[in-house]
Order: sequence, then structure tokens, then C-alpha cells
Amino acid sequence: MSLELRIDGLSKTYPNGVQALQNVSLSIPTGMFGLLGPNGAGKSTLMRTIATLQEADSGSITLGNIDVLQQKDEVRKVLGYLPQEFGVYPRVSAETLLDHFAILKGVQNRGERREVVAALLRRVNLYEVRKQNLGTYSGGMRQRFGIAQALLGNPKLIIVDEPTAGLDPGERVRFHNLLAEIGENVIIILSTHIVEDVSDLCSRMAIISHGRVLAEGDPADAMRRMEGKIWRRVVSKEQLAAFQLEHAVISTRLVGGKTVMHVFSESQPEGFLPVTASLEDVYFSTLHHAEEAAA
Repeated sequence: MSLELRIDGLSKTYPNGVQALQNVSLSIPTGMFGLLGPNGAGKSTLMRTIATLQEADSGSITLGNIDVLQQKDEVRKVLGYLPQEFGVYPRVSAETLLDHFAILKGVQNRGERREVVAALLRRVNLYEVRKQNLGTYSGGMRQRFGIAQALLGNPKLIIVDEPTAGLDPGERVRFHNLLAEIGENVIIILSTHIVEDVSDLCSRMAIISHGRVLAEGDPADAMRRMEGKIWRRVVSKEQLAAFQLEHAVISTRLVGGKTVMHVFSESQPEGFLPVTASLEDVYFSTLHHAEEAAA
């Protein structure tokens, strides 16, 4: 039977009055699940709460038959976590530090630990550089080491928070391939503000902003529902402000010195061309509609 993570009515307000989570409910199946939202949306608060590092004010989280908020030790036995800021000891080798983490995870037998550490370093393609100090690793190598430590103890739930921020395109692809390979039999939650991470990897996703879930489902379905409602036009910088008053502008980007504008509309606005809806269009229009509703 496949495992499911259920979050029901989760809320958290910080002492300074910021409502980080507002009645968040999600059901997350086995496989890769993308949690997409701008910085400050509440993603890290949600990840830390699931990872038993932070208390919630109200609501519940269950992982199979484990009550996540009450049975923290049980969760930690089956959890792999790669936080956004993953610090490493620069003067320690990958092999030594992973061995240390394995002890903390309860792998007491030295021979078994050696096998586990070697197998994990091979899996994340760091075996050849296992004796090198972590301070000499590139960003992508450090992230792959982070995944190796998250995989210790055969976790059933893996949380990765903003894992590809700062990686070059080649490293990002390698990291994606690694996550996709791992994500077949476990729950992996990928928390990110990078839309391509989710469109490349995830069969389910949720969009979160200001601590609320705005949308949830299959990215491909979300793109299909947007079809025929996204339009583009190239405008000068001077024209942009006027268009923003007239249309539901969901995104603008500079291409070759010109501004390419995407708008959301049920019918074709004059002077605009149709465009195939991408997950980025879904994301920005979802945020745009939420802001309109709140205004």
C-alpha cells in the first residue's frame, strides 16, 4: 500500500503577528510533490513543521499511521531532510561526515556503516571524490552530498527545500535526475520558487502564497485548463504601464531588449497573439487572481 502524508487545517502565527500558515490542508501521495510559491509564502514554515522542527498552532499532520505533531521520534526515523541552508564542515571529507551522520541515524555496526556510506556516495556520484574536503565541493556537489545524508536510513518521506537555487544548469539537471530516480517509492516534497523544478519533476503540486494553498493538483491538468486564455504581446517599456491598467498582466520578461508581456483573458485582446500555457503562466495567473481577490 502506498504511503500518504495528510495535512489538515494547519495554522501558524509567529509572535510578531505574521500568519505563516493559514488553514493549510493537503494530501501528498508517494512520488514527487512540488510545493511552489514565492519567497515568504510559508513554504519553509510548512517544511519545518512536517520535519518536526517547529510547532504548529492548530491542525494535524499524519504520515500513514504516524501522528507527525505528536510522535516526533517516529517521524524522524523515516524522514530525510535537506534544508535550504545546508551547512557542511569545510575541513571534513564527505566520507567522514556521512559516516558521522550514519552513527546519528543509528547505524552502529562499523562494517555496515562503511557499506551504506559507500553505496550512498556512489548513488549521488561522489564516490570518486569521497576523500576530498567538503569545502572544495561545488554548489551542485554539496547539494548531492545533502541528498546522500537525507537518504540515510531508507527514509519514507524526503523533504528538500529550495534545492536548485544557485546551481548552474548542468548541476540542476544532474540533481533533477537524482531526485526523479529516488522519488519512485517514497514521498519527496520539493519546496521551491523555481517553476521549472516542478514542471520537470512533479506529477502533483500545490501553489502556496501568504500561508494559504491557492491551487492543488496535476501540473499538466492545470496547464490544460489555462489553454486559450494566455496571450502575449511585445511592448516597449514606455507602453507597459498603460497595458497593466487595461489588462490582467500576469508576467513580463525582457527578451532581446524588448518586453514580452503575458496576459490572462477569456477572449483574445486586440493586438495580442495566443500562446501555449506553461506552468509559469499557471503559477503567475494563480498569484495574480489571489492578489486581485485580496485587494
